[in-house]
Amino acid sequence: MNAQKGFTLIELMIVVAIIGILAAIAIPAYTDYTARAKITEAVGALASAKTSVSEYYTSMGEMPADAAAAGINTAPAGSYVAGITYNQTSGTVSEIIAEIQNVNGTANGKKFQLTGTGSDAGVTWACSTVDLDQKYLPANCRST
Repeated sequence: MNAQKGFTLIELMIVVAIIGILAAIAIPAYTDYTARAKITEAVGALASAKTSVSEYYTSMGEMPADAAAAGINTAPAGSYVAGITYNQTSGTVSEIIAEIQNVNGTANGKKFQLTGTGSDAGVTWACSTVDLDQKYLPANCRST
């Protein structure tokens, strides 16, 4: 009597199909995850600009008029920030806008911003998108 050992062709095809489905779900999720990690690093690269603006506001009582007054270096910061723009929107509100690079084809050249609002307690910061897809922002920056 001969006993069959191993898997049949149908069983192997089912396993390959399951692996293909899992890969089709996992690869885009991983790509978005790595892009989000790079954007988070870009948010961290803006820490010195946030500190400069906060210190200026605390000592002068108003937001700096421009990047030079704030002491912000507008040159590329880190691997993922192509440039930094500073805007004073009022005496108590300003924006630091970062242009993204080296993340992926969808996010490169897009921008997100950190908005600082001054009060007696200091400056509080919130991040939001200018034209960058929401899914690339770190979790604490996403509105939904």
